[in-house]
Amino acid sequence: MKKIAPYLRIVAIVLIAWVIIEWTDQTDDYAIINQPLVWIWLGIVFVFALAIELCVAALSNILFLALKPDAQERYLQNEKAKKEKVTQWFRSIYLKLVDSTPVDEEEEIILDHNYDGIKELDNNLPPWWVYSFYVTIIFGVIYLVRFHVFNDYDQEEEYLMEVAEAQIEIEEYKKNAKDLIDVNTVMLLTEASDLTAGGAIFAANCVACHKADGGGGIGPNLTDDYWIMGGGIKNVFRTISEGGRDGKGMVAWKQTLKPSEMAQVASYVISLGGSTPAEPKEAEGEIWIDPDSPNVILPEEGTHEAVIDSLQQNVEE
Repeated sequence: MKKIAPYLRIVAIVLIAWVIIEWTDQTDDYAIINQPLVWIWLGIVFVFALAIELCVAALSNILFLALKPDAQERYLQNEKAKKEKVTQWFRSIYLKLVDSTPVDEEEEIILDHNYDGIKELDNNLPPWWVYSFYVTIIFGVIYLVRFHVFNDYDQEEEYLMEVAEAQIEIEEYKKNAKDLIDVNTVMLLTEASDLTAGGAIFAANCVACHKADGGGGIGPNLTDDYWIMGGGIKNVFRTISEGGRDGKGMVAWKQTLKPSEMAQVASYVISLGGSTPAEPKEAEGEIWIDPDSPNVILPEEGTHEAVIDSLQQNVEE
């Protein structure tokens, strides 16, 4: 392959294959970065394209050698003429874009200025530059009419629109990237699939201390309204992640479970509230009231009596 065209075709085929892969990929990032298998497919495409070009070149060489000497001479002359024609076409385009005067005709455009033997030529502006200047004028007119006559959006409005679009993209990213969850962003999961997954995690890691029904064993009862480290999805998530009381509480699971898994098991634990275990353990801790819950007045001191009085008051209302 002594010509450059086969190499350009190989590059074009590989690029087209890459564009098709990225177009069919459903992820937000580039598939060529996140999926190493893409490199294997592109390598296969490259090998096939190279093999095809080599086969075509070999076949052309065989057909050329099969010709008679005079036919080979005519073929070489035709190929040379084609190459010169293409070269001449590119050269003519170049000359039109620069509109330069040949060196042997520069005497016709020399100005009368002469500075210590340095003479000035009156060349025309290159057409490519002139056309680019015309494009900038057209762009300037359109910009002036759009933003200063019809008062389209200004920089502040454009900034706010881009920020709003970015916020939407961030929220969508957070929905798909579940393992970015932390104690500040965790939400109570209510989907059956999440609770089922949380139940499986609970059965695999938590039943030894809390029993399968959450009634409590070594660990506290998870079905009543009393909590040692605080109730609610955020407190339960924090307890699972960071562990319980120092020296005698539950170990931290943040090195074992993913954030999404801790959110699932925390939601499952909360779903056990109000259920009736077979052998419920005696209540430990204090009744927890959700501070974000409406119509709940939190007592100034966290005693059981004050909490119960507050609950009774809300019921009467």
